[in-house]
Amino acid sequence: MKKIYFIADAHLGSRGVPNNREQERRLVRFLDSIKEDAAAIYMLGDMFDFWYEYRMVVPRGFTRFLGKISELTDSGVEVHFFTGNHDIWCKDYLPTECGITLHREPLATELMGHKFFLAHGDGLGDPSLSFRFLRGFFHNRLCQVLFSCIHPRWAVDFGLTWAKHSRLKWEKKGGEMPFLGEDREFQVRYAKEYLKQHPDTEYFVFGHRHIELNLPIAPRSRVLILGDWITQWTYAVFDGETIRLENFETS
Repeated sequence: MKKIYFIADAHLGSRGVPNNREQERRLVRFLDSIKEDAAAIYMLGDMFDFWYEYRMVVPRGFTRFLGKISELTDSGVEVHFFTGNHDIWCKDYLPTECGITLHREPLATELMGHKFFLAHGDGLGDPSLSFRFLRGFFHNRLCQVLFSCIHPRWAVDFGLTWAKHSRLKWEKKGGEMPFLGEDREFQVRYAKEYLKQHPDTEYFVFGHRHIELNLPIAPRSRVLILGDWITQWTYAVFDGETIRLENFETS
C-alpha cells in the first residue's frame, strides 16, 4: 500500500549544526528507505538553513539531497516543497532541475480522500509585530531584488551567518520551548479558528516549531507538528486511514 510522508526543518547547511554531511546522509538514507512505498513526500519548510537563488547561481552543496529528490521524482514519486522562513527565496531551480512541486503558501488539499491543511507554520496565529515585520521584509520583492545585487560570495555567507547567529541566540535562551498547551500554541490556535470555517478539515500538518505533536482538537480533526531533522529525526506517515509520527532510526 502506498503512503504519504511529511517532513520539515532539516536546516541543511546550518553552521550551527555539527556534522552537516552526516546529517544530509541520514536524510538521504531516510528518503531511500521510503522510495518504494511513497506515493508523495511533503517537505514542509526550512529544509535548508539558507537558500537564495540568483538567475544563474544557486547555493553550493546539498548534492546528495538534491540528487535523491531528483531520483524520486524521476521514478514517479510526487515531492512537494514548501518554503519556510529560512528558504523563502526558492525560484525555479528546484522545480526545473529536481522535479518538485513548489508551494509558497499554505495548502488546503485532499489526500487519499481526506482533507488536509499543510503549511510550514511561521506566522500562523502569531501576533508578534516584530516577527511579522521581519517576515514581510524577507518576502518583499524590492528587498529581494536589492539583495540579489550583492555578489553571491558575500550574500550567501551573510545569509548563513545570520541563520547561525539566530540559532546560537535561540540556544542561549534554552532552545525550543516545549509544548505550551493548546491555548498558547499559535499553530493550534490557528487550526481551531480555521476549523470553524472549514469543519471538514481532518489533519493540520505543520513544521517550524521543532516539537513533536499529534493532538486531537475535534472529534475528527488533529494537529501534527513534525519535530525536526537536526536532533529528532521525525516524520509523519499517512496510510489512507491513520496518520502517525515516527522516528527514523539507523544503526
